[in-house]
Amino acid sequence: MALNFEIFGDNLPAVSIKLNPGESIYTQSGGMAWMDSGITMDTGMQGGLKKGLGRMFSGESLFMATYTSNAPNQEIVIASTFPGHIINIDVGKTPIVGQKGAFLCAEPEVVLSAYIVKGLRAGMFGGEGFALQKMTGSGMVFLELDGSVVERDLGPGETIKVDTGSVAAFEEKVDYHVEMVKGFKNVLFGGEGLFLTTLTGPGKVWLQTMTMPGFAKQLIPFLPKSK
Repeated sequence: MALNFEIFGDNLPAVSIKLNPGESIYTQSGGMAWMDSGITMDTGMQGGLKKGLGRMFSGESLFMATYTSNAPNQEIVIASTFPGHIINIDVGKTPIVGQKGAFLCAEPEVVLSAYIVKGLRAGMFGGEGFALQKMTGSGMVFLELDGSVVERDLGPGETIKVDTGSVAAFEEKVDYHVEMVKGFKNVLFGGEGLFLTTLTGPGKVWLQTMTMPGFAKQLIPFLPKSK
């Protein structure tokens, strides 16, 4: 049975999920905004210590909260932690890799784990470090992404070059690697850093227009200075 949900809130989004008896979703601890009284919460490591440590390595909590309905048509709302967009993906069609911290919530059949980036250069300069988030199994997963989101469907051999940190998520079959910006003047004056992430199809990619580290950097000049 398809999950009953609605994403709302424009650029301050949340997802409302309606659960029937026995249906569940899980999220990191503290992710729930509100819920009906017919839903119970159970907090645990979701897959044991090994998988819990893997999630921590990819930017999530060691513990996850599972919410299960005991009555018909019970609503639970999970809100994003920052301005942006929430997207929903059926991982039963293909495994998905997302940026650190992208996971919001999912059905119990979705397995969340660490995705280790191949290659020293990709891990150091790819914008997200060595560990991204991998979502496999079956069912619906919801990701919280920064700023506005664009979905691109890359054909076989089609490549897109992306600024550091703007890769929000991609299908696992997409080839992900990092290359150095070419040209001395481009490196010194291009303003894009030394490296770009390249994504090569076939497969879907989700790109974001803002990154939280970049947003925080822009705020630093306006923050009060301690004396």
